[in-house]
Amino acid sequence: MGEPLLELRGETAGYRGKPVLRDLDLTVNAGDRVALLGRSGAGKSTLLGLIHERLRAQASLVPQAAALVRTLSVFHNVYMGRLDRRSTLHNLRTLIRPARADAEEVRATLRLVDMEAHFSAQAGALSGGQQQRVSVARALYDGRPVLIGDEPVSALDRRQGGAVLEQLSQRHETLILALHDVPLALERCDRIVAIDGGRIALDAPSRDLDVAALARFYEASA
Repeated sequence: MGEPLLELRGETAGYRGKPVLRDLDLTVNAGDRVALLGRSGAGKSTLLGLIHERLRAQASLVPQAAALVRTLSVFHNVYMGRLDRRSTLHNLRTLIRPARADAEEVRATLRLVDMEAHFSAQAGALSGGQQQRVSVARALYDGRPVLIGDEPVSALDRRQGGAVLEQLSQRHETLILALHDVPLALERCDRIVAIDGGRIALDAPSRDLDVAALARFYEASA
């Protein structure tokens, strides 16, 4: 077990002043692969938002919506993962003519998610699944030790999703992912945190669980 990166004790999380989650007790250690599960609206995105706020300096983010600049190229959208680590002058020059080293690094990153062929394409012209892979590539290019992903493979089939999660696992020390695919979560993460009734209702090793044990967190509320 790695050192603790995050400790929440009895905390509340919400948005626009409205509580969504209460009495949050959660510890995330370096090296954890955590899957957040729960039905739609349970508060997974709210919890990820709180975690990202606390770990921002250490975390790369794959948001639920790809959040790409549709009028810019795939290259430029991935390059944005390191905007804060380049000078303003370098970033302005990159809008016009990317440096060869930057272009090659981005190409190599796109290759990891099978999107190198779309290097120069306009982001807005891509399919939903392709946009999601570009969003993942941006996080990979960012390269911080913690990866926070809000349904990062929801637009991909299970094979593609598993391949993308493998790339994230290889290149980020710690993963915290909201996932809707329970078998994929059990396969790719070592810890399951389930949200129900505005609270964390389960926090257990994946090896001790199966799909049937987690079904109640996806059944429609009465």
